[in-house]
Amino acid sequence: MRANTIKYETVGANGAPRTASRLATSLTLAAMSLGYGVVQLDVTIVNTALDAMGKTLGGGVAELQWVVSAYTIAFAAFILTAGALGDRIGAKRIFIAGFAIFTAASLACALSPNAIVLIGARLVQGLAAAILVPNSLALLNHAYTDDRARGRAVAVWAAGASLALTAGPFVGGALITLVGWRAIFLVNLPIGLAGLWLSRRYATETTRARSREIDLPGQLAAIGALGALAGAIIEGGGLGWQHPLVLSAFAAAAVLAALFVWRESRTAQPMLPLSLFSHRLFTLTTVVGLLVNIAIYGLIFVLSLYFQRINGLSAWWTGLAFVPMMGAVLPVNLLAPRIAERIGACPTIVVGACISALGCLGLVGIEVGTSYWAIFAQMIAISGGLGLLVPPLTSTLLGSVEKARSGIAAGVLNATRQTGSVLGVALFGALVASDSAFMTGLHQSLIISAAVLLLAAGLIGLGAKAGGRTI
Repeated sequence: MRANTIKYETVGANGAPRTASRLATSLTLAAMSLGYGVVQLDVTIVNTALDAMGKTLGGGVAELQWVVSAYTIAFAAFILTAGALGDRIGAKRIFIAGFAIFTAASLACALSPNAIVLIGARLVQGLAAAILVPNSLALLNHAYTDDRARGRAVAVWAAGASLALTAGPFVGGALITLVGWRAIFLVNLPIGLAGLWLSRRYATETTRARSREIDLPGQLAAIGALGALAGAIIEGGGLGWQHPLVLSAFAAAAVLAALFVWRESRTAQPMLPLSLFSHRLFTLTTVVGLLVNIAIYGLIFVLSLYFQRINGLSAWWTGLAFVPMMGAVLPVNLLAPRIAERIGACPTIVVGACISALGCLGLVGIEVGTSYWAIFAQMIAISGGLGLLVPPLTSTLLGSVEKARSGIAAGVLNATRQTGSVLGVALFGALVASDSAFMTGLHQSLIISAAVLLLAAGLIGLGAKAGGRTI
């Protein structure tokens, strides 16, 4: 029998059995990979365009921080609710809606006449990204009923995202040089159209759980808390930390965060089940995910500005400068499970965090005009450490809870890491907000990153010895 005529049993939206060919499941995988890939592409591709955007649209570092942070704020705040929405309405319906929104928002980004419109469009992009990620996994889980086949499919899905993450700076630099910064958003249009067609044609709908409730008050509190905190840090760099607006934003973030925790502790179906944090390793790995992203993604933002604004590199050369750093993540990702099998998952996380911290400390001597080759090894160390710690971090977190709760656990980790990205860009961007004090701010960012990574290593190292029970 030919490969494309082999049938697999699936379940339709009405609960009735349906059959799907191997070709259909493969093309479903392609659609899901495009969805996750375009989300990761927009995480890194924008950094190479920061200088060009600033020159075209006006504004300073704070506006550029909002261009990056608006995406990650929406991504972090909506990802848990997006998964619940897929459970309630159907993952296929929500995934298609997310892809359509992402594509339309990308066009709006490309056509933005000013920074305010661009920031708003990026916010919508982040909302759509939050929809795409959990529902793409749900559809893969639905399409591949065999455990081994599903594992391979998820590996392809993740590898495609890593490739997009790596290609982002290079593709962005090339497009900006040849066409202009608006092209980095237009490239999403053919990807979006292909993903929409493939998902509509080949993906099968999941069974709807109409009893799954959406925690709207909790969602609004989470958005408000994260947005207020990011806004306070971003604007604090320009307005001053004692400015009434900055202090008010910090106070609002604290109040909304308290309201969020209060709501989640009392609702029947919380978007963030607080009982998950009763397990020591779940709590520790979640905190480590937050700390690592504060350090790494905050540094990527300020290094992008350093290459372009301080050393005068073009977008093309800035993109090339980041390719080895991003490219180091994938092979180390593949090596990490073998190392974890030999020395243990938590020790591997500790080693990865320490390698990244040493890379940060090795960059502290960076100055205006420092040769790229003088910082090459340190950049590889930073990203290599990240690549080493993420797989065991994820597996340890998922292994700390019951399998029935693995979906929400993965959502918590993704939301927490994206929150770390928001805070890293906000904090480090505030430190380099002044051109005259840029290098001082960069040095402070590197020292803070090293300290945060070493803190992460210490937390997971000590926590692993204490152990915990599976809930």
